[in-house]
Amino acid sequence: MHAFIASAHTFVGRRKHNEDAYLLDPEEGVFAVADGMGGYAGGEVASRLAVESLAEFFQHVTADADATWPYGLDPALSLAENRVDAAIRLANRRICASRQGTLRDMGSTIALVSLLGSSAIVAHLGDSRVYRLREGTGGPALEQLTCDHSLYEQLRAGGVAMPPLAEFSYANVITRALGPQEEERPELHRVELRAGDRLLLCTDGLTGPLAPATIAALLGGGPVEEVCERLVHEAFLAGSRDNITAIVVAVMD
Repeated sequence: MHAFIASAHTFVGRRKHNEDAYLLDPEEGVFAVADGMGGYAGGEVASRLAVESLAEFFQHVTADADATWPYGLDPALSLAENRVDAAIRLANRRICASRQGTLRDMGSTIALVSLLGSSAIVAHLGDSRVYRLREGTGGPALEQLTCDHSLYEQLRAGGVAMPPLAEFSYANVITRALGPQEEERPELHRVELRAGDRLLLCTDGLTGPLAPATIAALLGGGPVEEVCERLVHEAFLAGSRDNITAIVVAVMD
């Protein structure tokens, strides 16, 4: 079992409203970032609904071992994976139910980590990301643990020769998210953790302007509170036009 410390920071940046939201729940070992869409009102509502729904579900099933889950267990998944799957599906259901009137087009990305001692469940929909920084023989190595659900990645995976993301006209088009589909389920997998690892959950306002090498250099040094704020600040200085949100989790002995 590993201990951990975590910190979160969000910044409106050059936007008028912050459509990002985050969940920082050390007691449950659950962390998530959400990037809302559908206009400033809809985006704010969707991301807030996402993280509130997640927090309520995890706290409820922990407090009441006999609580009824909103979905049956998937035998292909572990109990921990089923818990994450159910939490995100419930968040999707709640956003779908609120897509009316001026909120009819709202949705949200989600990137979530559920810590399980020496491992973690990573789940996501959309282009918010999770990274792991790990010390190796050649120095710290940054690994992206999620693959964007975006038009860009879909075309690239299909073998289309793509320009750099910053030069792609439809860089902001995502193909999966909370809200648009009633039965959307997250992509999830388990990853092993080691003492010294650092996890980063972030919205695309951070990853857009910062190269992986820059993220790795910033993520590797200093207390997590300072690292988190520095990542957001550097993304803003690098020209981010979006809201910027980051959660940094340091895995301890």
